[in-house]
Amino acid sequence: MTTRLQDVIQPEIFTPYTIQRTMELSELVQSGIIVNDSEFDTLASGPNKLINMPYWNDLEGTESQVMKDEGNMDVNKITSSQDLARKHARVNAWGANGLSALLSGDDPLAAIGQLVSNYWTRDMQSTLLATLSGVFKTNNMKEKVYDITNRDGDAGTINGRTFIDATQVMGDAKQLITGVMMHSAVESELRKQDLIEVVPASEQGKEIKYFQGKQVIEDDAMFYDSSTGEAEMYLFGRGAIALGNGSHPRIVPTEVDRNKQSYSGEEILINRKIFVLHPRGIAWKEGGVAAEFPTNTEINVGARWNRVYEPKAVRIVKFRFNTIPKTPTESGGGGD
Repeated sequence: MTTRLQDVIQPEIFTPYTIQRTMELSELVQSGIIVNDSEFDTLASGPNKLINMPYWNDLEGTESQVMKDEGNMDVNKITSSQDLARKHARVNAWGANGLSALLSGDDPLAAIGQLVSNYWTRDMQSTLLATLSGVFKTNNMKEKVYDITNRDGDAGTINGRTFIDATQVMGDAKQLITGVMMHSAVESELRKQDLIEVVPASEQGKEIKYFQGKQVIEDDAMFYDSSTGEAEMYLFGRGAIALGNGSHPRIVPTEVDRNKQSYSGEEILINRKIFVLHPRGIAWKEGGVAAEFPTNTEINVGARWNRVYEPKAVRIVKFRFNTIPKTPTESGGGGD
């Protein structure tokens, strides 16, 4: 008897398993950079493509009043502002031929779940990088960029001292930084400086890397120019990114289908996702989206974003640096 995908996968079990496994595999979630909770899930499941997230502004701008024995004090008011997130909807499908080797395992459901979860983990990371690229193209995010690429020698390179300077962009909130994202070539450079700490994880064969006490997430989609040595790193504070896993009764998240016209018959696994992946404090500006939901290219546009939190409250910093020390001539400083 042949085991079919529909014999292995029960959508009502497979869907939550895949979502949970995706978050378990995501270093962004494990480092505290991305935070998921029931509030964001509810927002992602609600109506409309835009999600309003009002917030109270801090009590600042006025000094305390001196107490007097008569008269009335001045009464100040608390003000509110609004963050705005964009809902995403993505889908993909895989033929059973690509999964057939996994069906011979002892636990085919776990094997398929692992494969799909790994895919969505990588896809979520790609969406986040496209979002951040667009966010940092906005004019009012310039003060969240620490750029030392024009400095000579060690002053312009990535090292322990310059990293501490980059964290200072967060001011007295710098202790909130929990993770950094970098190109693998940058991680290799830091490893040469003996600045990467490797800690074995409980999961067999897995290890967690730390730089200056911050969890390292490697992604070769991060900017790195091997010819000049210029590179970028993102510094994240805990909860910098809000994640909401949504659902809708008319959108089936997991389906198994069969193409009877295929010569040998092809079984298809279909996955659909509705979600919010939003940088807190940077509001989405609607427009420039061709279809119902934006692509990664469309979210990678500065005109789509606007910082609404005060700079220090946005728990993201872009650090631009050199991995190869520049001479005065290269940095534009001139020579004798």
